[in-house]
Amino acid sequence: MLEGAAHRPLTDGLGRPLRDLRISVTDRCNFRCSYCMPKEVFDRRHVFLAHEELLSFEEITRLARVFVAQGVQKLRLTGGEPLLRKDLERLVEMLSRLRTPEGQTVDLTLTTNGSLLAKKAQALRDAGLSRLAVSVDAIDDAIFRRMNNVDFPVADVLEGIEAARRAGFAPIKINMVVRRGTNDSQILPMVEHFRGSDAIVRFIEFMDVGTTNGWRMDEVLPSAELIALIHSRYPLETLQANETGETAQRWRYRDGAGEIGVISSVTRAFCRDCTRLRLSTEGQVYLCLFAHRGHDLRALLRSGCDDEHIAATVRQIWRGREDRYSELRGSKAANPDTGERRIEMHYIGG
Repeated sequence: MLEGAAHRPLTDGLGRPLRDLRISVTDRCNFRCSYCMPKEVFDRRHVFLAHEELLSFEEITRLARVFVAQGVQKLRLTGGEPLLRKDLERLVEMLSRLRTPEGQTVDLTLTTNGSLLAKKAQALRDAGLSRLAVSVDAIDDAIFRRMNNVDFPVADVLEGIEAARRAGFAPIKINMVVRRGTNDSQILPMVEHFRGSDAIVRFIEFMDVGTTNGWRMDEVLPSAELIALIHSRYPLETLQANETGETAQRWRYRDGAGEIGVISSVTRAFCRDCTRLRLSTEGQVYLCLFAHRGHDLRALLRSGCDDEHIAATVRQIWRGREDRYSELRGSKAANPDTGERRIEMHYIGG
């Protein structure tokens, strides 16, 4: 029997409970967005992980079961682009059967660029996926094509969102990474396109994840400025968070036309409430999106360790966690001079 978290909540060194696990199912993506996988770095010569290096669906499900027994309530599938992983709906079905120590279903979500969503939405819903988030960085087609850097049309992503609505996903979250001077002209057009629908647009500050995206502070548009811009056209009021550890600050239109969110990891760090772990495609668990190194769980899986041994390792890793990069950004503590590069967004997901 695994030691569960029902009566002994698992907390880290700063008292934060373990509640969320983000699972990267592939390091590949068919887009080359400059803030994640710039084409000049991830070109035809780039070597991605071999299939045998990836966790199998059975290995992912086994680890997810261990994490759920330790208190995880939400699983998010990410990438790369997760829909590029063949037969992903089979993994969704396997994960949808998991139950918390209290017998509750697990909140199972997925983040996608939407390029394959029109073909996959119904199968994902039928397999048991609870919720969806779709990345849309511009509603203007020319800007969208320029940002994804593979000339992919925004209309195809919007078609995928409509297919997801028809399949029963609601509300769908729309993620827009805002980069000053690149797509900040799209803030109000995005608002106007999705206002009055059941979609929730979440505006994300351009983050310094990894080392290849050319991050500069002067390209960050603070969420406070963004909210002021929207409020001047469509008056807003604040909403309470749905749950502790939620990354987005919530706002709603005063005229009842829906809600939006802002994720302000640069200008308003939310580290003190962070309840997330990240599992890489090859079975490394990372304590922070801005981490330099992970902890190898694949080796434990493939060496024949039982679930209790893996669970004990997870508990030890989480109890020793004190990561809070965004609160310390710019300090030596956040950027130790180890010579190691931070993990990249495509490898670990957002």
